[in-house]
Amino acid sequence: MNRVVLDTNVLLSALISPVSPSAEIYALWIDRRITVLSAPEQLDKVMRVTRYPRIRALLHPSLAGRLVNRLRDVAVLVEPLPVVDRSPDPDDNYLLAIAEAGRAHYLVTGDKPVLGLKKHMSTTIIAPAALVRLLKSGK
Repeated sequence: MNRVVLDTNVLLSALISPVSPSAEIYALWIDRRITVLSAPEQLDKVMRVTRYPRIRALLHPSLAGRLVNRLRDVAVLVEPLPVVDRSPDPDDNYLLAIAEAGRAHYLVTGDKPVLGLKKHMSTTIIAPAALVRLLKSGK
């Protein structure tokens, strides 16, 4: 089963846009066709970001709470995380650390600077639509 790190932007997009590649990936996770890796740092970020007024206007707090609970209860929480200093955005280094520590096959993000890295260790960094195409092709 593919081990996947989902950037917070992908998780939120899945809930905000139910007809999107991010939502398809989220559905694969719900159906347990992929394993999602996370870490306490991501749980903290999701809780913080879902309180932003612009996100609250798009995402009901109960959906945000369900997302946090699903990450906590169903995702594989990876700890401890290695120190990684490779992302063009230092705030995204924790995603690379989760991928590294969890031996992820894919890191899925909509963040162009992170996508520009293409790989981190053995993890392929990929956009949501590209992962959906790849998984539908059976690879």
